[in-house]
Amino acid sequence: MLAEKKKARLEQLAQAAAEPGGVGLWREALRRLRRNPAGMVGAVIVLAFLLLAVFAPLIAPHDPAQRFKELTDNLRADHIPGAMSGFPLGGDPNGRDFLSRLIYGSRQTLFVGVLATLIGLTAGVTIGALAGALGGWVDMLLMRLTDVMLALPSLLLAISLVALASKSSQWTVIAAVATVNVPIFARLLRGAMLAQRESDHVLAARSLGVKQRAIVLRHMLPNSLTAVIVQATLTFSVAILDAAALSFLGLGDPDINRAEWGLMLGTDGQRYFEVRPELAYYPAIAIVVVALGFTLLGEAMRESIDPKNRR
Repeated sequence: MLAEKKKARLEQLAQAAAEPGGVGLWREALRRLRRNPAGMVGAVIVLAFLLLAVFAPLIAPHDPAQRFKELTDNLRADHIPGAMSGFPLGGDPNGRDFLSRLIYGSRQTLFVGVLATLIGLTAGVTIGALAGALGGWVDMLLMRLTDVMLALPSLLLAISLVALASKSSQWTVIAAVATVNVPIFARLLRGAMLAQRESDHVLAARSLGVKQRAIVLRHMLPNSLTAVIVQATLTFSVAILDAAALSFLGLGDPDINRAEWGLMLGTDGQRYFEVRPELAYYPAIAIVVVALGFTLLGEAMRESIDPKNRR
């Protein structure tokens, strides 16, 4: 049995070597990713979410901020109109089309998640690159700061940062979620760069007299970013959950006309749960499904680029 496995592995290596130009890291990773069912499910969810957010004005049947007479006529404190002709999911407590607000909420979720992740990624990569490249007291100082941030629960830290702002808005949520993600990227990149520091190609470049700046920018940093990029996919799901949690707690954007899943879940969904629980169910399901999609895709990407999982 063991001999057959070795023979099959040798045949795979021989086939890969026979291909013109060989098989690159990303090409082989993409091939393994396509064979991962969970990764494909996550990719489909993420693609559907992106298309929904980008084409929301074309998909949504109505203006999410407009109030409709059909929905306000029968609107009472103990009754919120459900599904009817022209309004598949009924209305919200303000007489607006609930389906349109749910669709437009994907745009706000995408905006907050992407921007918070990109800001956290940029700041984390900068800190991690400085710590991994310079070492010494710079490394010690930066890593102790990240240790302090990692010692606090992410949601508690985000709530504390938002509470410090004079007025809550979507920008305070983005800043808080981005700050929470900074130490994750910084730690990951710093560890990857320390591993690259003693690699053969870095030692060869150093022995040839290549300047330290060139070694860091051309050799260490590019070869350390793969894991960080994969982590960004996983962090996106966390950013969505944190942003929704802040909005649910009333620390997000106070504008009730802006459609956002966390705000819909916290204001209308919680207040009118006994009257119409669908107001809470649909935003909650949307948040969970999208976060699950990015988690599945990120985990599949991490496994696909890991050399230990090559087969």
